[in-house]
Amino acid sequence: MVLALASSMIVAACSGTTDEPASRGGPTTRTGQTRETTHETPARSRPTDDVPPLPPSSYPMPARLVAIGDVHGDVSAFRQVLRTAEAIDAADHWIGGALVVVQTGDLLDRGDDEPEILALVSRLEHEASEAGGRFLALNGNHEVMNAQLDFRYVTPDGFRDYAEHRDEAGPRARRLPSAQRGRGAAFEPRSSIARQFAARNTVVIVGDTVFVHGGLTPQAAALGLDAINRATRDFYLGEGPISPILASEESPIWYRGYAVEDTEETCAQLTQALEAVHASRMVIGHTVQEGGITHACEGRVYRIDVGLARYYEGPIQALDITAPYTPAMGGTSGTRVLEGSR
Repeated sequence: MVLALASSMIVAACSGTTDEPASRGGPTTRTGQTRETTHETPARSRPTDDVPPLPPSSYPMPARLVAIGDVHGDVSAFRQVLRTAEAIDAADHWIGGALVVVQTGDLLDRGDDEPEILALVSRLEHEASEAGGRFLALNGNHEVMNAQLDFRYVTPDGFRDYAEHRDEAGPRARRLPSAQRGRGAAFEPRSSIARQFAARNTVVIVGDTVFVHGGLTPQAAALGLDAINRATRDFYLGEGPISPILASEESPIWYRGYAVEDTEETCAQLTQALEAVHASRMVIGHTVQEGGITHACEGRVYRIDVGLARYYEGPIQALDITAPYTPAMGGTSGTRVLEGSR
């Protein structure tokens, strides 16, 4: 089954602080006017020996598994939640050993610390692997939006941080206002940052838990995790326009149904999606949960975007998953909320 086509790109006019995928008319400007969609390949070539492989879509259950939600440009809050999870020390180095951390996307936008966050994630990916653990950062809608040069949620400092890349801009990035071209060059498909994103999954299973930024509908689950991850990877590598798999309100990076509803129908859809990927629970970010981590559908979905960035001023929380899901225990067996302070 194939997801309904919403657009060839995920860009939309902003309504309040809610980010939305594009309408059928194509990408829109900040004023809501439709502009022509183009798919030019960046002028610079991508080194053939620098193409990241598609990572595995599933991993065995570790002794300890922790999930962290949206970061949104706040490196201080990110460090605090990692320390709360006992993943890093005071010098930001991995101390988690065989711990597996899954970060469910949206490292970018709304905050001023993006270069520091991206550098920290890259280092932790390496250090965790060397120690026998894993740091799995997933792609969220804001990573994809930046590769699409949709900068609606970028701060002024977020443009200044990448200004030095202005002269590297490809054809599409050169159409941006001068102050935005450096960021465009840094994030557009085939760039070094886009290749880093291409080396990360959009959806992953660890043990019996599936992690995804927005949510996995039954239709998306039927496509298979590898297909979803490959579609995102190909987009970042400039292999064509973004796939319809990622371009609708029900795509894995945009879907909000499980985060805002707890109806019999929604829970039935969740169960169907979980059965399709042979998982027992789903952990999602994307939609801020005021007051902290919540769960629904008898513990089959956990919502971990707590707005920990200073933009939202939410709590410092992570989800510790230590045992398989057990329905008889009311849906919370094997999980606990880790809470830190700023």
